[in-house]
Amino acid sequence: MITKGDKVSVLDDAIDGVVLDIKGNEVTIETSDGFTLIFKSSELIKMGSSNDMNFSFNKSQVIREKEVAKPNYINKEKKSNKEIPPPEFDLHVEKLVKNYKAMSNYDILTLQVETAKRHIEFAIKNRIPKIVFIHGVGEGVLKSELDFMLGRYDNISFQDANYQKYGLGATEIYFKQNIK
Repeated sequence: MITKGDKVSVLDDAIDGVVLDIKGNEVTIETSDGFTLIFKSSELIKMGSSNDMNFSFNKSQVIREKEVAKPNYINKEKKSNKEIPPPEFDLHVEKLVKNYKAMSNYDILTLQVETAKRHIEFAIKNRIPKIVFIHGVGEGVLKSELDFMLGRYDNISFQDANYQKYGLGATEIYFKQNIK
């Protein structure tokens, strides 16, 4: 039996309150939010007496309850090899030798191709998964020589490097590693 001053809860809603008045089958309650509502007595369930209810609102307590606990740890994971950018080798002649003015075009191209071969052999020997050759655009002679040379390797695939980073003047080489 519900009496005046009892703490009640509405069965089909998330509403709690204190009984203010009872008139026949209708019960008037004051909710914990301060609203006055009327329900049928069959819609309410008695939770206790009004002196058990605490309507005080503590904002700092609500904030503490809603805060998500932050994990208290330090990331000890090592970065994977995929995050390390691939080695870049600039094959422009001015990056390879100091005095190239006296060299012929044949000598320059031979130097650039030999340098590329050394880097490829080094990458294969040291199991480096990917390298980038920066050859420039020019007339495309060095690029076509690199493409021809790279095509002779079985364990290599290559493509134009990232356009946003290098433009048209770079080739990316992937080394297929044999797991033994």
